[in-house]
Amino acid sequence: MIYETTDEIIMDVAKRFKRLRKTKRISQQMALMSNVSYGTIKRFESSGEISLHSLTKLCVALDCTNEIKALFKNISFNNIDEVIRYGKEK
Repeated sequence: MIYETTDEIIMDVAKRFKRLRKTKRISQQMALMSNVSYGTIKRFESSGEISLHSLTKLCVALDCTNEIKALFKNISFNNIDEVIRYGKEK
């Protein structure tokens, strides 16, 4: 899938979360499992709006922390200068 906008990316993530939650047959108990309010979960699923902190809690509750821990791991560089600067930041 080729995304046109950031909103499309966000909504795709929200839809995938909702599909996973439903597949695991978790509804209102998701709030208890994650310590994220039911309203926040519903807002995320409908608008894509959520804090990184709450999203991480949801990933822990759904046992998919590898997904969020993989963010920014596979970085592509445009030139050798970026590679060198990245290496110096470690």
